Amino acid sequence: MKKIKYSEIKKVLESNSFEVNSTISNEDTFDNLNTLSSATNLDLSFFSNSKYIEELKQIKAKACLIKDEFVEFLPKNCKPIIVKDPYLALALISKLFNNITYQSNGIISKHSLISKTAKIHDNVQINSFSSVSENSEICEGVYIGSNSNIGPNVTIHKNVIIHDNVSISNAVIMNNCEIKSGARIGGAGFGFEEKSKQKIYHNGNVIIKNDSSIGSNTTIDRAVFDSTIIGKFSNLDNLIQIAHNVIIGDFAIIAAQVGIAGSTKIGNFVKIGGQAGISGHLKIGDNVTIAGKSGVTKNISDNKIVAGFPAKDINLWKKEIIRNSFRK
Repeated sequence: MKKIKYSEIKKVLESNSFEVNSTISNEDTFDNLNTLSSATNLDLSFFSNSKYIEELKQIKAKACLIKDEFVEFLPKNCKPIIVKDPYLALALISKLFNNITYQSNGIISKHSLISKTAKIHDNVQINSFSSVSENSEICEGVYIGSNSNIGPNVTIHKNVIIHDNVSISNAVIMNNCEIKSGARIGGAGFGFEEKSKQKIYHNGNVIIKNDSSIGSNTTIDRAVFDSTIIGKFSNLDNLIQIAHNVIIGDFAIIAAQVGIAGSTKIGNFVKIGGQAGISGHLKIGDNVTIAGKSGVTKNISDNKIVAGFPAKDINLWKKEIIRNSFRK
């Protein structure tokens, strides 16, 4: 079992501008990172939500990431690691405790199929029964799992992780992205002339910018012209549909089963709850939050929080819910 020293934890946090205060020895180790209720005396835990204060009082962990104002509730058996944002601290150190790592070993399986026109850089791992088609380039440090199809017309930049059963065509995947199992990127979108039903062929591509994550069985369609774009540091959950020519800004968080229709433009730092639907050709501003199961049919300006169908300011939506409940 992998043991993590406190010195390693402290180093990660301080390298991300955290002030860390604890009496724990640098040589002390932790077996695991766990919840308040499940942690043992060999584990590290975290406290970030005051509704779990009773569980905090019963914690059995060796130490706990915690704000200074809640230290008084810790039992004596658990030492505090005081930080301003315990949940962010958890996110930063979680990789240390991850026993499953995907990192290229530089081996290309003899059971893979590589086009003669594909360009494969150094230290690329391609597992069994995966293929790289024509006019594709795989850059240094890329990991490709089994049964995945890459290409045609694909560029995968450095240190990208592509899991099993992924299909990518007509796309550029930039540095440090992760594409989870079953994702379909760069296929033709849903486009036709309405009266004749004549199919509109898609000739654009998909661009996924640095450090983004695409969830399992998520579909991102190529553009009719130009590009469908996912901004940097964006996190897309499983089972999301993104149609042709959609542009999503940086730092997006999109939960499962969201559907975004074609040519909609979404700003930076947007959060979209599960099963929300967004109509086509809309403009969604920066810092917008769309509640789960909302139906967005109109443009949304910056810094708005909306809910309901049709989606509206969340305070108006709450008032309507209250009025309707009294009518019953």
